[in-house]
Amino acid sequence: MIKKLALSAIVFASSLIAAEQVNVYSSRHYDTDKQLFKAFEKNTGIKVKVIQAKDDALIKRLQTEGKNSPADVFITVDAARIQRATENKLFQPIDSKILTQRIPSTLRDKDNQWFAITKRARIIAVREGSGFENKEYTYEELADPKYKGQIMVRSSSNVYNQSLMAAMIAHHGVEYATKWAEGVVSNMAREPKGSDRDQARGVAAGLGSISILNTYYLGKLAVGSASDKETVSKLKVIFPKFKNGATHVNVSAAGVAKYAKNKENAIKFIEFLTSKEAQEIFAKGNYEYPVVKGSEISELVASWGVLEDDNLTINDLGANNANAVKALDIAGWK
Repeated sequence: MIKKLALSAIVFASSLIAAEQVNVYSSRHYDTDKQLFKAFEKNTGIKVKVIQAKDDALIKRLQTEGKNSPADVFITVDAARIQRATENKLFQPIDSKILTQRIPSTLRDKDNQWFAITKRARIIAVREGSGFENKEYTYEELADPKYKGQIMVRSSSNVYNQSLMAAMIAHHGVEYATKWAEGVVSNMAREPKGSDRDQARGVAAGLGSISILNTYYLGKLAVGSASDKETVSKLKVIFPKFKNGATHVNVSAAGVAKYAKNKENAIKFIEFLTSKEAQEIFAKGNYEYPVVKGSEISELVASWGVLEDDNLTINDLGANNANAVKALDIAGWK
């Protein structure tokens, strides 16, 4: 009898310990995130245990682990990966008035399986003095032959370009988007290679005039090495828009894992990531945009101008990813 009571006490104690932690699988790799995890622990007493890896590796891991997965929260980046995780039923619906009130419908799953926690815009950075910097742009016009030899952009294997293409398809259809991509390929200064930062560096060095990149990469360059700071000083940030929309945005999103053992803590954790405190840490520390209205952005990002989000949902982008990949391949975007 005593042994049974002792065993019950151990099981009960273990359940209490488990209830005071949240296990996070995250593909993000920023110091801001570590800062936020510590802040959550301090505010709630709930221990945050993190497994960090690339998005695809984490998706595969969650699939392999199944019901045995310790994951309570999955954080991933880009609409395509969010869609993949959703299609593979790796999330579960979240019942949270806090999240549905804070996060716009365009930045959360239609079934509330995930919610955006930060966003970034895909903009162009144009070299000052190139003759192309003093105007407004649409994404559509980047295919115009007048920009031949001027555009620098990374490979079509990159999910950020796939999501931009998915947005083009959502706005105009596959046929138009394929021709658009062919036009962009014809206007490239060189074959795609390197990161978003490398496109900005190339334009600053005179290899082209127009680089396509995500905003937060430009922020990272601005506080980087002396040469990277010089790169940014030579560029003008422009927010292109779709003819029938606005500027393309993408997100990092968080959802409660399907087999979460600490569901309540998982929801509290995601709610914390959308608090004003957390949103401003994301924004000011990593040069991202908040997803919650009323949150401040960094002075650097504010200096670039006002971001107007496109009217598409992240679900729209994810749903068009497969067609985007095929169309980019047909267009010869390497």
